[in-house]
Amino acid sequence: MKILENQSLQSLNTFGFDVKAAYMAEITGVEDVREATAFGNEKQLEALILGGGSNVLFTKNVDGLVMLNRIKGITVEEEDATSYVVKVGAGESWHGFVEHAISQNWAGIENLALIPGNVGASPMQNIGAYGVEIVQVFEYLEAVHLPTGEVHTFKNDDCEFGYRESVFKRKLKGQYLITHVAYRLQKTPTFNTSYGAIEAELERMGIADLTLRNVADAVIAIRSSKLPDPKEIGNSGSFFKNPVVPVEVYDKVKEKWSGAPAYPAGEGQVKMAAGWLIDQAGWKGYREGDYGVHAKQALVLVNHGGATGQDVYDLSQRILDDVYSKFGVRLEREVNIL
Repeated sequence: MKILENQSLQSLNTFGFDVKAAYMAEITGVEDVREATAFGNEKQLEALILGGGSNVLFTKNVDGLVMLNRIKGITVEEEDATSYVVKVGAGESWHGFVEHAISQNWAGIENLALIPGNVGASPMQNIGAYGVEIVQVFEYLEAVHLPTGEVHTFKNDDCEFGYRESVFKRKLKGQYLITHVAYRLQKTPTFNTSYGAIEAELERMGIADLTLRNVADAVIAIRSSKLPDPKEIGNSGSFFKNPVVPVEVYDKVKEKWSGAPAYPAGEGQVKMAAGWLIDQAGWKGYREGDYGVHAKQALVLVNHGGATGQDVYDLSQRILDDVYSKFGVRLEREVNIL
């Protein structure tokens, strides 16, 4: 394993910000993690784990050691009458894995097609879309404890999954590098097409008989129509979480905006649509110089080229403040700020 110095991260983050890492190591296995950690400890460097770079906002250069997770592999660990347990390297492309699962007729993640990033981020974020979340298919993960170099296994409950949350974003943040994630995928699909516009898209496509491929294609079509391709314009997908608020807060919003969408989120709470709030506040399509809010999806902040992470961060703060002043609802950023 080589330790590289003064490395550009522009091609390694989907916003395309031209920031540099003082040191960078490409991780392909557990021994690489241990070797890189020893190097970082010797030089007293803070470690930053980077996967697909699709959920980070770099506001400055990285003075420490970037561990670029490139651990690969997809293997069937177990099989029973109804399901497979599939173990996947954390450095595999998430969408690439979804496509592979569909080709093998492994059901359960087809609604999560075209989500950017790598497999290792899926449990960290508890990624989800169109009625499906990782928590529903997650079996276990393996991760290296950076302070000791030991490999630990985390089951579902150990991860403390929440809405776009896990223990790895809270009390264990920065302590582990995830090497592999295992999912339990089904032999017989249970299709989930009622969420969002999937049924309408399937009808538009003229699909009568559901297959994993058809559902994934519908999701891909919907996401492609709403979300910009990072290869064409810098972005990290959804920048903000959908807020979960008390019913009383939602009722106050509904008094002025009767069409405000919301979904049940447990006793006495509802989940509101952050994109709707940002749109109603007038930010959709906003542009200032080289950065702004996407014209088709208010959840997405974009770098038109030449902007800095600080520019985008400052814009996000203005949006947060404005939405709160108008609706009394506090939004949260979904991306990791670095």
